[in-house]
Amino acid sequence: MLKAIIIKFIYFLFMIKVALVDDHQLFRKSLSLLLSSCEGISVVYDTSDGMAFLKYLEEAELDVLLLDLEMPIVHGSDVCKQAKFIDPDLKVIILSQLTSKEAVHQVMEIGANGYFTKNSSPDILEDAIRNVFDKDYYFDIALSTVIREALLWKRKRNTFSDTPSVHLTPREIQIIQLATKEKCSKEIADSLNISTRTVEKHRKHIMEKTDSKNFIGVILYALKSNLILLEDV
Repeated sequence: MLKAIIIKFIYFLFMIKVALVDDHQLFRKSLSLLLSSCEGISVVYDTSDGMAFLKYLEEAELDVLLLDLEMPIVHGSDVCKQAKFIDPDLKVIILSQLTSKEAVHQVMEIGANGYFTKNSSPDILEDAIRNVFDKDYYFDIALSTVIREALLWKRKRNTFSDTPSVHLTPREIQIIQLATKEKCSKEIADSLNISTRTVEKHRKHIMEKTDSKNFIGVILYALKSNLILLEDV
C-alpha cells in the first residue's frame, strides 16, 4: 500500500500540472476531461474566477495555465500579468476566439507564452501544452499568417525604437535561431553538443539581456536586430 502511494506521488511530481481559467463552464469541463486522457498531464485546478485562481497560485505548484481572455470581473490580460508576477516561471497559454493581429499583439505584450484559438482541433492542445512546457512558447499553426502580420505591424509602429541594443554572443544567437525552429532545450543541446542545463542558463541570460518576459520577447528582439528573418518565425 505504501509503495503504491509513493509510486503515485513520484508520478505526480513529473506530471505537467495544468490549471484552467475560463468562464464557460461546459467548455472548461470538456477541456479538463480531454486533458485527463493525456499521458503526463494533470488538470489540478479549474475555475471561472480569475481572482480565485490568483489566490490559489500563491500557494500552488503549477506548470501551465490555460486562460481565457474575455472574462467578467477580471480580464484575462490582467490575470496573466498578475500570475506572471506571482510565478515568473508559469507558462501561460491564452485561449480565445479572437484571431486578429491586434489580439495576437496583445498576447505578446502581456507576457503570455502562447495562443490557442478555440476554433482549433482539441487534439492540438496537448501539443500546445508540451510545447510551452519544453520550449517556452507556442502559437497555433493556423495563426501563422496573423502572427507574422502582428510582428510586422509591431515593427511599422516603431514599438522597438526605445529598445536598447545589447550584446549577444554567437552561442546565444545560435540558441535563438534554433529556438525559432521549435527545438526544445534538449534538442538545442544535442545540436550544439552542450548540456541541457547550459542551454537553460543561456536562455535565462538572453531573456535578462533583452529584458524579455519570455522567449516570444526574445524573438521579437531578434527580429528587430535582424538576427532572424520574419520568414523564420
